[in-house]
Amino acid sequence: MPYRPTAKTQARRTERRSALLKTALAIVTCEGFQALTINRLAKEAGIATGTIYKYFESKAQLCSEVFRLATEKEVEKVRAASFPEQPAHCRKRLANAVTTFAERAILGGRLAYALIAEPVNPMVEQERLTYRRAYADIFEQLIEEAVTKKQFPPQTAHVSAAALVGILSEALVAPLARGIPITDHNNLVKAIKQFCLRAVAG
Repeated sequence: MPYRPTAKTQARRTERRSALLKTALAIVTCEGFQALTINRLAKEAGIATGTIYKYFESKAQLCSEVFRLATEKEVEKVRAASFPEQPAHCRKRLANAVTTFAERAILGGRLAYALIAEPVNPMVEQERLTYRRAYADIFEQLIEEAVTKKQFPPQTAHVSAAALVGILSEALVAPLARGIPITDHNNLVKAIKQFCLRAVAG
């Protein structure tokens, strides 16, 4: 008769897997994806290297799941800024969304650089494309609403949305790579926000 894990056993497995992902995310947060290896994770978790493969088929799968874990929260923060519970003018909402993206990236530092621009394997790169598409979908929905309400000039929403994601990523990648002095944070966010608003809101 084939073995069937009990609910308690499955819960322990899920808990251990979650703990491993959190440990892996901590490594990436401090040192980037290049520092995350199966051996490093096993050492940090205090378990045998072979045990890691009971939870993740490969380093590529591990990295892609860490990427997804790190980005889900960030996407939701931008979505909340774009579509708040209290009604607001679309220009203000776009400004808040762009500010949220930029400020959280700056605060994220090494992790933000890893998510936006660090060279990664194809599986993680696919997650990165999904992550960028998620942001673009949010901006596209907001822009379409703004055009309908005549708060933004007529435009092709999906093109403008994709361009916004590109602007945000490119404007932040170099400062994140070299480190941003605290005194420059506000000026950088302000410049990015002004450019995005001029480009989309008119």
